[in-house]
Amino acid sequence: MSERDLLITAAKAADDKKAEDIIVLNMKGISLVADYFMICHGNSDKQVQAIAREIKEKVEEKGYEVKRMEGFDEAKWVLVDLGDVVAHIFHRDERSYYNLERLWGDAPTENIVNELNS
Repeated sequence: MSERDLLITAAKAADDKKAEDIIVLNMKGISLVADYFMICHGNSDKQVQAIAREIKEKVEEKGYEVKRMEGFDEAKWVLVDLGDVVAHIFHRDERSYYNLERLWGDAPTENIVNELNS
């Protein structure tokens, strides 16, 4: 399976749990950590945890490995490391504070809207 499939699986899982403002940054040639960063947020601790749990379940169902998950108990900024894709799930207030989109402003965004709806 491709890294694009992994990315779309994670994004669909987040979308299924009503994650807001899902953005994908193409990190190829910019970061050695991952090829894609998926960034989204939830409006409560429980929703942030539900999004992270759903991503983990859906990618594992497709045979991918979750390398690690950090921040789940605090539910302010959960990082789900999927290898080529890193999902950042923020609590709404934390997202605006850390503003990863601005920090990685030189990374192009990927349009995944059509793939989420397919």
